[in-house]
Amino acid sequence: MEHPENSAEYKGLTVNSGVAQPSIVNPYLKHGRFRRRQMSAADYVEGILIGDVTVLGRAVTLVESLNPEHQAVAQEVIEKCLPYAGRSIRVGISGVPGAGKSTSIDVFGIHVLEQYGGKLAVLAIDPSSERSKGSILGDKTRMEKLAVHPDSFIRPSPSAGSLGGVARKTRETIILCEAAGFDKIFVETVGVGQSETACHSMVDFFLLIQLAGTGDEWQGIKRGIMEMADAIIINKCDGNNVDKCQLAATQFRNALHLYPAPESGWTPRVLTYSGFYNLGIKEIWDMVYQYVDFVKKNGYFEHRRNEQAKYWMYETINEQLRNSFFQNPHIVSRLSAAEEMVLSGKQTSFVAAKQLLDEYFTGMREKKDGE
Repeated sequence: MEHPENSAEYKGLTVNSGVAQPSIVNPYLKHGRFRRRQMSAADYVEGILIGDVTVLGRAVTLVESLNPEHQAVAQEVIEKCLPYAGRSIRVGISGVPGAGKSTSIDVFGIHVLEQYGGKLAVLAIDPSSERSKGSILGDKTRMEKLAVHPDSFIRPSPSAGSLGGVARKTRETIILCEAAGFDKIFVETVGVGQSETACHSMVDFFLLIQLAGTGDEWQGIKRGIMEMADAIIINKCDGNNVDKCQLAATQFRNALHLYPAPESGWTPRVLTYSGFYNLGIKEIWDMVYQYVDFVKKNGYFEHRRNEQAKYWMYETINEQLRNSFFQNPHIVSRLSAAEEMVLSGKQTSFVAAKQLLDEYFTGMREKKDGE
């Protein structure tokens, strides 16, 4: 008689107190061939298109990798997934640390899945350590309901020091998630206030979470973020804090009137809610879908998607040029000497930079002529 641990039904199970329990990987055992060998680009695409979140997770890891070989495969996967992408609603969610972004996203996610169906991907960008470049990745632990929901995919990623807390490869990850059938994408940023431009340039709706009594409604330094917001929502509007939240909402509305009208023609709104007590959530998402209908009818939705694609084309050019420069063997050998010249005061920073760039482009021309 076959030992039960060798049976097909038993594989992928763990034993706890004599009772077989599914292991973490068991739900995707049917696609186990993707995990037992090195995967090709075609394998990744096949797994993504059938909605295998294990393969999707591995593909995202590939996209985030700095290994040139991994990047080559990742770009091939993205290119093949591109025809299946673009059919989601992308929502950026930002706010100061402590505003309750992760808790709110947990409540928001459950609401949109229950009310609108479909599948939701949450790309949560965690702050990175400047020393190790690692991340606590604690956002997922605060999304208790979404973390176990069968139609959600939560991907915490370290920001790796990128400005505004938006991971460098988040846009490519969005494409992969859409190809895997996720029709709702949340992008949560660190919310440190440095620059949320990167997030704004990859989402359809930008939601800014605020708290009452912080003074942000009158701080000019926050103007850039507030101008990008399609809506400002004030969290923790419950208990003794209701009056403060209502007052803050009025102040935010007054502040928004001072800004130029958005290109979309949409008038940004200010709403209050309580993520902890699940109050006012329906009104927020009714507003989001009203916005989507509004901009699709006036043509701004498609216009913004096209402008975002163009923006990221130029960003990719800048990134590739930067990487090519700093990975050039001649430049690598010359950087220390150039730094020494600058630090010793024998050369200005600008002259040193120009010399290095001239040497780089001269080397590139000579390489091209020799081919």
